[in-house]
Amino acid sequence: MKKTIFSLIFTVFAAAVLHAQHWPGWRGPRGTGVSSETTFPVSWDASNIRWKTPIPGRGHSSPIVWGDRIFLTTSIEGDVVPGREKKPKHMLGSQVFIHPDMVSHDRRQTMKVIGLDAKSGRILWERTAYDGPMADGRHRKSSFASSTPVTDGKTVFVFFGTEGLYAYDFDGALKWKQDLGEIRTLGLGYATSPVLFGTVVIVQCDEDNGEKSFIAAFDEATGKQVWRQTRKVQSSWATPVLVDAGGRTELVAGGAEFTIAYNPATGKELWRTKGVESNAIPSPVYGNGIVYMTAGYPTKAVLAVGRNVSSGNEPKILWAHARGTAYVPSPILVGDSLYLTTDRGLLTNLDAKTGEMRYEGGRVPVPATFTASLVGFGDKILQASEDGDVFVIQAGPEHKVIATNKLGEPIFASPALSNGVIYIRGERHLYAIRK
Repeated sequence: MKKTIFSLIFTVFAAAVLHAQHWPGWRGPRGTGVSSETTFPVSWDASNIRWKTPIPGRGHSSPIVWGDRIFLTTSIEGDVVPGREKKPKHMLGSQVFIHPDMVSHDRRQTMKVIGLDAKSGRILWERTAYDGPMADGRHRKSSFASSTPVTDGKTVFVFFGTEGLYAYDFDGALKWKQDLGEIRTLGLGYATSPVLFGTVVIVQCDEDNGEKSFIAAFDEATGKQVWRQTRKVQSSWATPVLVDAGGRTELVAGGAEFTIAYNPATGKELWRTKGVESNAIPSPVYGNGIVYMTAGYPTKAVLAVGRNVSSGNEPKILWAHARGTAYVPSPILVGDSLYLTTDRGLLTNLDAKTGEMRYEGGRVPVPATFTASLVGFGDKILQASEDGDVFVIQAGPEHKVIATNKLGEPIFASPALSNGVIYIRGERHLYAIRK
């Protein structure tokens, strides 16, 4: 009897370990925003907050989680730097462009990487990656720390655009840093996050009008450049996604002009097709053999890119949609439904295979604005607003808000889901929320 009970307990424990997931980078294990775990709280209050840790500075990057460690980045703004009063000029096509909402180009910034204990929320270490004036400005609503780190379980890779790509071990020791040169993004800041494939870390570096845009891979152990591919694509802020394409892995990178797939091991271009023809800010998602690209400004676009079997499996636009998308938040794929969100949180549910609309304009209970991307688990979708509300949406053919949870401070970063805990970066604190 005791042996049977022990076997049952071990089986349950093993199943729990099997289903617990790290959240190692932007939008989780597959870059899609979906966790395979299902034990996260749906409704919560103060009693569900496991811990709450103050985070200095300003950052829109998401926390990443590996086992009992959490990592995130922040930017601490300092004094005005003499001689930097004029806003940097940019080229948009053949025209000089200065974004009216560009700020902080004239101030000193301290760019930090922070390691925390996942059980207690205690800050274990802080490291300054860069300290000084920035090469460019940022949007007044954004942050210089908007790119989410990525980890392989041993090393944390952090991208600060022109200010560099860095690798730290789990104890905060700097392993290497890489200068990628000047990467200008129209004075709006960086948001593209690094991606890991095998033994390389990949960064997409699209700048201004595309004359100097590139995508490159660096050896994770040494920081040495492994490959680099030029791209004639204007500034973008989306993070590329790794796609299982029938026996090979493709790195699919969005852009206004093109959607391009690369061999992530060599950088060789595999195929290209039409881009979103707008600011490429939301990240692509993948499933059902289809990559979904979206954009929300200046025009709205959804492109479903799949294989044309009758033409030798060449990629093609399977279907397109022209409304319901956001300027910043990325969509999510749950089952056979693609969920789009607007910046005001209006949800659209499209059949992921055909593009057929299941519903449109699903509203949250109160007026709100959203910067965080959609994340989900099981049949639940989380929408985190700038007002600090986290709405839980029931996935399905009809729009249904099943819970509204108040955090108490603005949310701009996308939540992370790991080991039954929802990690939410508010404007001033990092929260751990569990049942």
